Amino acid sequence: MGIMSGSISVRRFRVVGELPEDWRESFRERLQEFAFRTPPQEVGKEEIEGWVEAHNLLDAGFEDFNKWLYNEYILFALRVDKKRLPAKLFAATLDKRCDAWKEKNGVERVPASIRSELKDALESEWLKKTLPSVAVTEAVWHIGEEWLILHGMSDAIADRFRKRFFRTFGLRCIPWSPLDFLTDSEVVDSLLHKAPSVMATAHDLGGLS
Repeated sequence: MGIMSGSISVRRFRVVGELPEDWRESFRERLQEFAFRTPPQEVGKEEIEGWVEAHNLLDAGFEDFNKWLYNEYILFALRVDKKRLPAKLFAATLDKRCDAWKEKNGVERVPASIRSELKDALESEWLKKTLPSVAVTEAVWHIGEEWLILHGMSDAIADRFRKRFFRTFGLRCIPWSPLDFLTDSEVVDSLLHKAPSVMATAHDLGGLS
């Protein structure tokens, strides 16, 4: 639970959209619907993703509110599993199997179709024995104040999280702007109106090329 201990790097978002009237029960149902599901053993190289409880990546039930809902704070995480085969070792093993096929059939080269069959068979065999790499991205969402903090700075992770968040809740995560920290609308308007004149002054002084 990196987001609950020590210093962390986070991205902040505004959550935009209308909440359901009974959002607690509704969100529990949505989290359960889009929760992480353990794939079958023979799953291929495709990525598997889903929501899990932040306390333990093996818990994806969300039955107990006490494990993920704290007043108006929702604590949850996105888990992504992907199986990866060791490329160099796989290629070397495939070459050995192709050599064995050539020797068995008394030919000097392996047809492309046969090599493809041997490759698929080897890949399937190895994927059944390979454990996935697991990535977990934690998040804290304050319902009342409409903000969400994501543990991680990667654009790819943020994009994946935002897409699944929208599919799950029907709400959008909008990247937080520094201006959002200013609650006085008159101050914001003043800064925005001054921006062009500041840029022009900088240009006159040679500050901009």
